[in-house]
Amino acid sequence: MKEFLEIYNQHKEEIEFFLQESIKNIGNLSSQKNQNFEELFRIFPSLELVYLVNKTTKLQVSSNYYRQSIDTKAKDKNRAYLISKLEFKDTNMAFSKPYISSATRSNCITVTIKENDEIVFLDFKIDILLEKLNLIELHKPFHTVTKGFYVVAGFSMMILAMLTILFSLYDFAYYVFAKGDISLEMIFKPIIALTLSIAIFDLAKTILEQEVFFKSYSRNSRVETKVLTKFLSTIIIALSIEALIVVFKIALNNYESMINAFYLIAGIALILISLTTFIYFSNKKQK
Repeated sequence: MKEFLEIYNQHKEEIEFFLQESIKNIGNLSSQKNQNFEELFRIFPSLELVYLVNKTTKLQVSSNYYRQSIDTKAKDKNRAYLISKLEFKDTNMAFSKPYISSATRSNCITVTIKENDEIVFLDFKIDILLEKLNLIELHKPFHTVTKGFYVVAGFSMMILAMLTILFSLYDFAYYVFAKGDISLEMIFKPIIALTLSIAIFDLAKTILEQEVFFKSYSRNSRVETKVLTKFLSTIIIALSIEALIVVFKIALNNYESMINAFYLIAGIALILISLTTFIYFSNKKQK
């Protein structure tokens, strides 16, 4: 809901202009009452409710017309509280702020049009409206399938990260207590395994947050930038620890191979520079 509201507020003027011009091109709306407003529902996939209110008495003079049904119980209800909140423009048209409809329980906006002695109320569902205007990507059957995939993949990565941690601790304990073989390399190996486990777990957590629990439908690169930055940062830390181990081993055993440690450190530095450049230009583009 919050994401939909942010996108709607960003494009409020364009959305209102689109609805205003589209409704004006249709002509008289009250005349479509005899056909249960079927033409309106066909033109606007985001339209979910239509009803008419008398301007003088403020009473609803029609049933509630839904896309697939008609509710006659709403007729003769007093709508004065709704009309008092309307701010009509020169075109005899008013737009409400986004709200949760008591009739449909969905997030919507209401467009009201004065026609003769009546006011026509049109409720538009926000998510479908934004989708049809190409402001969000929303395909529920497809996202249900992808959501299931991300659930399996995300939790599998978390399980593997935990197994990696347990195996590294077991391996460390085995060499220390069973073999009594303690070395600098044996201390750093579990650290590398733990660091990589953090990277995998953090990536899985981000995937589950963004694609399962708090699904993002907007077209922006913030999420992708966040995932890539966090993952590469952890990988850089792991590689830096590995480079440190290589330097220690070469310093103790074979100085002639020190160039290999230099190549590894230079590669890490290149990745770090690339990541910094990527973050800089990404932030610059978002601003």
